[in-house]
Amino acid sequence: MGAGAPGPSSLRPGVEPAPGWQPKVVALDIDGTLLAWVDGQELPYETITPAVYDAIHRARDAGAHIVLASGRSPHGMTTIADLLDLPLEGSPEDPTPDYDDRLWVVAANGSVLFRYPPFEVVHEETFDAAPAVRAILEHHPDALVAAEERAIGGYLVNRLFPEGELTGEQVVTPIEEIVGQPVNRVVVRDPESTAEDFMETAAKLGLHGTDYVVGWSAWIDFAPEGISKASGLQHVCDKLGVDPADVLAIGDGRNDLEMLAWAGRGVAMGQAIEEVQVAADAVTATVHDDGVAVELDRWFPRG
Repeated sequence: MGAGAPGPSSLRPGVEPAPGWQPKVVALDIDGTLLAWVDGQELPYETITPAVYDAIHRARDAGAHIVLASGRSPHGMTTIADLLDLPLEGSPEDPTPDYDDRLWVVAANGSVLFRYPPFEVVHEETFDAAPAVRAILEHHPDALVAAEERAIGGYLVNRLFPEGELTGEQVVTPIEEIVGQPVNRVVVRDPESTAEDFMETAAKLGLHGTDYVVGWSAWIDFAPEGISKASGLQHVCDKLGVDPADVLAIGDGRNDLEMLAWAGRGVAMGQAIEEVQVAADAVTATVHDDGVAVELDRWFPRG
């Protein structure tokens, strides 16, 4: 890709694709990218705006593969696929004749890949999270810990997380049981701390054998070493026969950094922190201004 004048969706100069480029895969983060959280808003949180919905379907109708890529666990992502009516063909009851055209979803920051509908895990990475969790708890003894439990469509937690922070049921469970077996992802949350505190602690500890991402608040996701949204998307692209250079990825968080760097065009949302914006090829509008639609309109214009 060569440098050029910023297009209509770029809010600052950045790296521009070659003339005639159009993404073959569109990878979309969920929270802060497709969904906006506003305190006191009248609409439910899980609301896709018409502009974003229409832009995604224009991209799909043009032949692009839409892939959801999130730190959420799988059970928290199927509802978003349903809101987007993806895929249109088939149904859980009668998925034929387009069974192989089901949606690809990258969940748990790349640790779980599944097709939908019907729900089918096709790849999963697990790891021993106990050493990392114990190390963090030595510095944050009152932190909350959660790991996905697919059988209940929720999480095993040492104590209940604040309302709205985890999707699905929460079952209070001793720490030893939560991390006593291989897991695909573990969340550690300290409502009394800050993101900066967690970043300092994680850097100090080293946390060998795992990868981690610190969120907007004092929230850290542990994942198997070398696993990220980028590695999950690479697996999807291998299956689809698509080169990363033909991928458009849009996100807003630290857990999107690898994905934005890996994709042919990585775009940060307008409200993303500076670290994410600097790492991206371009910055679109904020989630409140339908940034996903602004970017997609460039490559898949309205008729």
